[in-house]
Amino acid sequence: MIGHIVFWTLKPEAEGKTAAENAKVMRTMLETLPSSIDVIRDFHVSTRIVAATLEVEILLFSTFVSEEDLEIYQRHPAHQKCVEFVRQVAATRHCIDYSF
Repeated sequence: MIGHIVFWTLKPEAEGKTAAENAKVMRTMLETLPSSIDVIRDFHVSTRIVAATLEVEILLFSTFVSEEDLEIYQRHPAHQKCVEFVRQVAATRHCIDYSF
């Protein structure tokens, strides 16, 4: 199994919206991905960060059976549409992929 964790800090304002508004848009976009991409095994998105050592406004935790499935997810057009939006609104992005 492959775990894929991504967390972002958003720009204070982008695309005519505040960071909080863009976090809601981003969360909604991300939450549609499991219905479009069948290789996703587990998928959680949160904007309610309880504690973190870094500034984080939105977090994604997902799992896949294999690295190949993670690659399929990353190349999928539905994911790429999210990536386009995220690139416009994110100030920072951190990612960890690991096997378990």
